[in-house]
Amino acid sequence: MNAIIKRIIVNTVFKKLKKEGKTAADVSQYELAKNILQSIINTKQIAKSVFLLAVGVACAGFGLKAFLLPSGFIDGGAVGISLLIAAVSNVPVSILLVVINIPFIILGFTSIGIEFAVKTALGIVALALVVAFVPYPVITEDKLLVSIFGGFFLGAGIGMAMRGGGVIDGTEVLAINTSKRIGLSVGDIILIVNIIIFSVAAYVLSLETAMYSILTYLSASKTVDFILEGIEEYTGVTIISHKSEDIRNMITNKLGRGVTIFNGKRGFGTHGYINKEIEIVYTVITRLEVSKLNAEIEKIDKSAFVVMSSVRDAKGGMIKKRAHKHD
Repeated sequence: MNAIIKRIIVNTVFKKLKKEGKTAADVSQYELAKNILQSIINTKQIAKSVFLLAVGVACAGFGLKAFLLPSGFIDGGAVGISLLIAAVSNVPVSILLVVINIPFIILGFTSIGIEFAVKTALGIVALALVVAFVPYPVITEDKLLVSIFGGFFLGAGIGMAMRGGGVIDGTEVLAINTSKRIGLSVGDIILIVNIIIFSVAAYVLSLETAMYSILTYLSASKTVDFILEGIEEYTGVTIISHKSEDIRNMITNKLGRGVTIFNGKRGFGTHGYINKEIEIVYTVITRLEVSKLNAEIEKIDKSAFVVMSSVRDAKGGMIKKRAHKHD
């Protein structure tokens, strides 16, 4: 299978060169290999996006049909608006999912790009088809379980779709675009939109349904954060110390993490102005290693200046793969 895929990629590269009026003899081996490698990377990225979008649609469809729709609960965002309108009208929720999200798809095209808009449109249409035709079983009628696990699976679907480069709920596109114009944060705008949705739900449906729906939204939003940020929350650590070499060795040998060294200059500190060059150590660790790192720094230099900041995501380097420890 891999050989067939590689052959298809190579043929695609040759066709591209032919369109440009070139042949394999007209380009160097390096350029040819570079084009083939780039095509392989692009193919893997497309396959990954399609897979994540498909998993996201399946999870979101399960959350909707196995939990939320049978109980009449809603969620926040565009999905919540669709569920709310479907609850008070005879319009199928599958149609509403597409209609409600059309403005967000257009907004995504104008503000983010055509690739994002295409992925979003495909994801939303696929979700609508899944809701309309896939016969998911009803798992439970317990209201608390419905609100928690319905939100969990819906949030997992939204998070997977976002990892795939698209969305199946266009509210964040609106929030991102609006925040640039009115000065509010994305989180503030999403909160305002959802307050309006749940207030309408409390009036149109019932206060109890609205409260369970808020619980659904909280479950979904936390799951989205979990899917996007992962189980390991990373922390970026900047260490300024005159014993930077000892600290660097400790991080690489004891913690097995990679480090980056910046050349800096001391300014004003506990001893006043010090015009002296110094090496600044930067590393990224998981939150479980923060305590150990602090303890090890304390052993080396109690006066070291340590700054920690949250890192949304990290890849490459020695984040997930430990370096070999020296004997």
